[in-house]
Amino acid sequence: MSEKEIASKILRYLKTVPKCFAWKEHGGIYGTAGIPDIIACIGGRFYAFEVKTPEGKTTKLQEATIRKILACGGIVLVVHSVDEVRAVINSSLQ
Repeated sequence: MSEKEIASKILRYLKTVPKCFAWKEHGGIYGTAGIPDIIACIGGRFYAFEVKTPEGKTTKLQEATIRKILACGGIVLVVHSVDEVRAVINSSLQ
């Protein structure tokens, strides 16, 4: 499964989560390099998800962005499936 397909499944799931506003960040010339693929506000908390295939690796720029988000108190994860996102959200909302 491609990163695009995984991200699409994650966004579909996030649409079912109460008090969730989420969107897909788009790369390319109009996007900001290093920003995680999916950004969400869930119940007032900031979440960022960097989507990767099982073989995918984060870049140094992505790792730097992840550190900055964590330093600001945000929740940021590198995820490989919608199940990983579901588990994180379920555990943090309890």
